[in-house]
Amino acid sequence: MPSNELMSSLLVMAGVVEARDAYTGGHLWRVASYSRLMGEKLGLPERQVARLKLAGFLHDIGKVGVPDAILLKSGAFSDSEYNIIKTHPSIGAQIVEQHPLRDIVKDVILHHHERVDGGGYPEGLSGDDFLLHARIVSLVDAFDAMTSTRPYRSGMAIDKGIQILIDEQGLQFDVELVNTFLALPRVELEHIVKHCNEGTSLLCCPSCGPVVPLSQQAKSGDQVFCPVCSGGFILHAKGDSFEMQKTGVLGDAAALAPKADMEVVSQFMSQMPARL
Repeated sequence: MPSNELMSSLLVMAGVVEARDAYTGGHLWRVASYSRLMGEKLGLPERQVARLKLAGFLHDIGKVGVPDAILLKSGAFSDSEYNIIKTHPSIGAQIVEQHPLRDIVKDVILHHHERVDGGGYPEGLSGDDFLLHARIVSLVDAFDAMTSTRPYRSGMAIDKGIQILIDEQGLQFDVELVNTFLALPRVELEHIVKHCNEGTSLLCCPSCGPVVPLSQQAKSGDQVFCPVCSGGFILHAKGDSFEMQKTGVLGDAAALAPKADMEVVSQFMSQMPARL
C-alpha cells in the first residue's frame, strides 16, 4: 500500500474514533493545529513539524478500546472507569505497533498523558524521559481539553487556560514549552479554539448540549443531527459558523453513525511533505 494510503488509513480511523465522543468534535484537528504552531515556533525542521502534527492528530486513537458507556458518560468517572480511560495510550500504541508509521507516532500516542513531575500515565515518566513531541502534545491536548465544552462545564476562556499552563509549569508541563505556547500569536489561537476545522466554529446541540459534527464543506441548507438526542437541524450561515433551526426530524442509524470528516483528512494529507 502506498505511504499516502497508509497515512490516510490511520487518519480515517482516528476520525471515526473521535466521532464516537459527542463532546470532542474537532479535538484531533485542534491538537494537530496547536502542535504545528508549537513546532514552527520552536524552529523544528519541516519534516519534524509534519511528524508532530501527524502524531497530534493520532494521539487518541486508542480510545477505540474504551466502551461507549464510559467514553460518553456525562458525569464524573468512578475509579474503575478512570482506570479504563487510562488504558487508551497503551491501546493506541498497540494499534500502531505493526504499522509502517509507528516510529513517527507511537511515542506520542503512548506518552501524551505523562507529566514532567512523573505523575502521569501509563509509565510515570518525568522530565526529558519522554520525548519532545510527546511533551508538546501533552501540553496542547490539555489546553484543548480546558478550553472545550464538556457535559459538566463550559469551555474555559483562552486566558484562563493559559493561566493554568503557567501554574502547572514544571509540574504537569515542560517550562520551556509553556513559554513557547505563551509566545504563540493570539490570533492564531483564536482561529483554533472552539473550532471543529479550518474556518468553522463548533456548534452545540441547543436541546442537550453535545457538539454537533460539521463537515469542513458544511453550508447553509445542510441537515445535521445531534449524536446524543438525534435531533435534526438545518444550518443557516452566520459569520464563520452557523445557526441551527430545529426540524423535528430524528436521525436514523445511517445519519448518526460515527464518520471521519474526509475533507479534513484530504486537506491534512495535502499539507504533508512527500517524505516523512
